[in-house]
Amino acid sequence: MAEKFSLNDHLFNPRSVGQLASEYAAGVPGFDVSKFEADALAGFADRGLLERLDWIATCIGAQLSPEFEAMADQLEAAMPARLDPELRDDDFGQFIHAVPGILAVRHGLEDHRDRALDLIHAGTQRFSMEFYIRPFLNRWPEETLARLALWARDDNYHVRRLVSEGTRPKLPWAKAVKLVPDQALPLLDMLHADNTRYVTRSVANHLNDLSKTVPEQVLERLAAWGKQEGQNAKEMAWMTRHALRTLIKQGQSGAMTALGYRHDVEVAAELQLSAETVQIGDVLAFDCILTTKSAAPLLIDYRIEFARAEGKTAQKVFKLKVAKTQAGVPLTVKKTHRMKGDATTFRLYPGAHRVIVQVNGRDVAEAGFVLA
Repeated sequence: MAEKFSLNDHLFNPRSVGQLASEYAAGVPGFDVSKFEADALAGFADRGLLERLDWIATCIGAQLSPEFEAMADQLEAAMPARLDPELRDDDFGQFIHAVPGILAVRHGLEDHRDRALDLIHAGTQRFSMEFYIRPFLNRWPEETLARLALWARDDNYHVRRLVSEGTRPKLPWAKAVKLVPDQALPLLDMLHADNTRYVTRSVANHLNDLSKTVPEQVLERLAAWGKQEGQNAKEMAWMTRHALRTLIKQGQSGAMTALGYRHDVEVAAELQLSAETVQIGDVLAFDCILTTKSAAPLLIDYRIEFARAEGKTAQKVFKLKVAKTQAGVPLTVKKTHRMKGDATTFRLYPGAHRVIVQVNGRDVAEAGFVLA
């Protein structure tokens, strides 16, 4: 049997720890490579991903100056070369380079705010500091937002991305920030016309987060940016689709209109499933015939209402087709959906299920089947 993949071990292992040790030995006189490697590796066994990062920072911090100003200088001296600033898109770097951010929060948050923010500015050009700017936003909101407003015009696109990503309301894995939309949106106003996809993707993801609580503000902002024409039309269209993806799944009429789909289009629909009973692990196939009274662009999705434990249900939305119909001419869409029994993120339960076809945000047809 193949050995189970471990992300923890893939990211933190003798090779990556050795790389980090070499960087600190080159930048910090007297850094004890052997001690750091032994201490760091010995502490990995019972720690998860983020806990290993914290432990690495502890092991490095033990060999740095106890005075934060001097520690920050040492951390900067040990940083590797910046991620390529000429690219238009890139990953956020290696996890092992999160150490300056962790130590900036631990030792600089209360008494050395400005120097700690300088350290984060340098660090995010090696590894995204999106987790570590957030404690500063919560502790020093006005001062940190003022710094971010400067960074939104920085020459390095990793710094500009941090402005959007670090202020996201629902950043995965990260601690919450105590910002209201009106505090972060002016930063996105500065960033939406950026010429790098890495930044514009973050802006769109930020808006998608906001759409879950203030959808009208998101729609208003996107409309305003479109009128300003600061971003090229193709990229603005991509950002709009990406920012509205949650609202589109929900069938929100304003989002449909923003993407050019009439919410009130008249559709006749016939849905036919391949079977009334489907075994877990097998494929459910269905055909849906759609006819509109007038020519119209259609955004076609489908939802499955899954049976859950204790008689509950849960729905998930799936993309189906983007099409344009002619008046009175039937359009047939076909789909096969495997009812995966080995998925690790969503367990299937036997019982009554439903398929619902959604066109331009409105339910137009549904049919039931039993999962056995």
